[in-house]
Parts: sequence; structure tokens; C-alpha cells
Amino acid sequence: MDDRLQRIVGFMNEQIPFNRFLGIRVGEVRDGFVALDLPFREEFVGNPMVPALHGGVLSALLDTCGGAAVWTQVDDGDSVSTVDLRVDYLRPGPLADLRCEGTVQRLGNRVGVVDMRLFATGNPERLIATGKGVYNVKRADD
Repeated sequence: MDDRLQRIVGFMNEQIPFNRFLGIRVGEVRDGFVALDLPFREEFVGNPMVPALHGGVLSALLDTCGGAAVWTQVDDGDSVSTVDLRVDYLRPGPLADLRCEGTVQRLGNRVGVVDMRLFATGNPERLIATGKGVYNVKRADD
């Protein structure tokens, strides 16, 4: 893994307080692709009657993954922020560890578009949610 990707892993795992709070960890990273892992915690349950994970936890993981995927393709010093996020909840989130994968579909000078897929770890063919994220890229030299 090159130095730039290694810096992204360190930033995502150690420098973002919200990621640390939730327990999000980078599972895989390469140019235009990120996989994030989220270990299950009881506090993530949104509906104990089903039971199912809270949709906000799912959308936060999707959004974080999309932004991280864009970061793999921008320069050091550039910043990335969410412009639009669409989440399609396909089934209740099981009480299990999660993985979210984000793949950059297009990166222009100012905007990146990412497709995301979220599933329980070990069951990638049974999607829990999918997402489409649009991210603003602010170039360091602007």
C-alpha cells in the first residue's frame, strides 16, 4: 500500500472522532475503493421489537465509506464533504458486524460520485442497504 493510502487509513481510523466513537475501521483500501468495517454494539439497535439496527447507523457508515473512497483519488490537502446522499434500505439491519464497500464511479475537478453497498460481514450477497453519494472536492490549491 502506498504512503497516501496508508495516511488515509490512519486518518480514518485514528483522527476522526465520530469514526472512533462508532468503532469504524478501514478493512480494505485501494485507488477508488474503500471497505469499512463496523463491529456490532447493542447501542446500535434502533428497533428492539424486530430487532434491527438503527437506520442512522447504517446511513452514517454508508456516508463515511463514500467520502473515504473519494479521498483515495484526491490530492493531499484536498477536502471532501457530502453534497447528497441517497440510501435505499433493503432489509432490516441484522444484529451483526457490518461491512460497507464504496466504489468511485466518477471524479471530476469539484465533485465525486460513489456507489456503496452495505452487508453483514461474511454475507456480501445479502445486501442490507445501498447508497449513492455525491461529494464536493475542495482542492487545496483553490
